[in-house]
Parts: sequence; structure tokens; C-alpha cells
Amino acid sequence: MSNFSRHKILFGNLFPFTFIILIWLVQIAQGFLDQDWGAYSLHPRNLSGLIGIITAPLLHANWEHLLGNTVPLIVLSFLLIYSYREISGKIFWISYFLNGVLLWFFARDAFHLGASGVVYALASFLLVSGLIRKNPQLAMISFLVIFLYGSMVWGMLPFDPHVSWEAHLYGGLTGLILAIVYRKEGPQNRKYFEDETDEHATTQHLNTHSHLHRDNEEMGPHEHQTPLEIVYSYKEKEEELPKTE
Repeated sequence: MSNFSRHKILFGNLFPFTFIILIWLVQIAQGFLDQDWGAYSLHPRNLSGLIGIITAPLLHANWEHLLGNTVPLIVLSFLLIYSYREISGKIFWISYFLNGVLLWFFARDAFHLGASGVVYALASFLLVSGLIRKNPQLAMISFLVIFLYGSMVWGMLPFDPHVSWEAHLYGGLTGLILAIVYRKEGPQNRKYFEDETDEHATTQHLNTHSHLHRDNEEMGPHEHQTPLEIVYSYKEKEEELPKTE
């Protein structure tokens, strides 16, 4: 496998799972080194807090916070890759950075950290994208997200001052935007078309032989009748070609 292919797998389709391993390694490293890397959190409208756009999703306040984000990240990442393989890496990366940018510009003056913004972005994308594409399979994914994480909507409201509801809100907004922008990329609703050319050819055959049949009927009983040939117009099903990625 070429280096380019390895990088495509790492930073594309499989990166969500690599990201999950990374946030656990960061938390383990903080505990092992007895350090707190909270200084690398996202601090809105502060130049030193710009680094948080990259580092804040990797940091968590405690093990409970980390575990609370890990489970939905695993489930939603699997659904994203399973349903939107072609654009999964793109959706994940844009969700990661766009949520951070929105936080830096519009969130309250506090230190924001954790991957919950990414969680909300993925959930929102899967929910909205499956509904607007009118694809039955993707719609089922949308209803599954509603069933599993419908209560997450309450996390977008400022009930708890210690929770970054802004990260949840902007994550949901990010997923909504991406679902609309990329609605024509990835899996689409199946459409079936009738081959008008074959239908026209079949009609011509039927008309021609009907005309011959009438001509023969007009002949006398002792006149020679040309036997009619029965012709079936059909189109063989093309073998499915192997897909390359």
C-alpha cells in the first residue's frame, strides 16, 4: 500500500476512530504525567485561545467527561462511515474545525474543551441528511439517531453554566449546514428509468406485425399466407462492473 493510500485511510474514512484513540491517549498522558493541559482549551476572541480550535476537542475535564463523549463518537462515526463512506472524512474534518471557529467567534468568555461539539455535528448531519435525501435507508439512520440521541437537543440550551452549550449549539448548526451543502454528494435516492428506446422498438415491432396480420386476413382462403415470425424485443441485464475507490 502506498504512503498516499495510508494517509487517505488515516485522515479520511478511519480518522474518527483514530481520533477516539487519540483523545484517550491525551487523557492518559495527563494522568501519567500529573499535568493539566487545560491551558490549550479554546478561549473565544483571544489570540492565545486560537490554538484551542485544534486542541480543545482533544481535551476533557475528567474521565467521566471523556467517557460521555466516547460512546456517541463510536456510534455516530460508525454510522457516518457506513452510510456516507465517500464523504465521511470530509464531513468529520469540517465539523471539527468549523465548530471550533464558530465557538471562537461567538461563544461566551470561558474556557471550552471537549469533543461534544463534534458529537453534535455528526448527530445533526446524520439526522438532517437522511431526511432531505429521501433515501429510505438513510432515513432509517436518521430515525435511529433520533431514538438514541434525541434528548441531546436539551444540551443546546443554557441550563448548566458549567456545560459548553454553545459547543453543542454550534455543533448542531455545523451538521445542519453540512447536510445541506453536501446533499448532492454521497449516496442518493435510487431512481429507476424506463428505456424509452427499447419501448419504442417494441412498439414498432408490434405495429409492424399487426399490419402483416391484417394483410393476411384480407387474403382469400386459398391464397398463400406468409407465416409470421414472433420477435421479442428485450434488453439483457448488464453485469455489474466492479467499483474502484
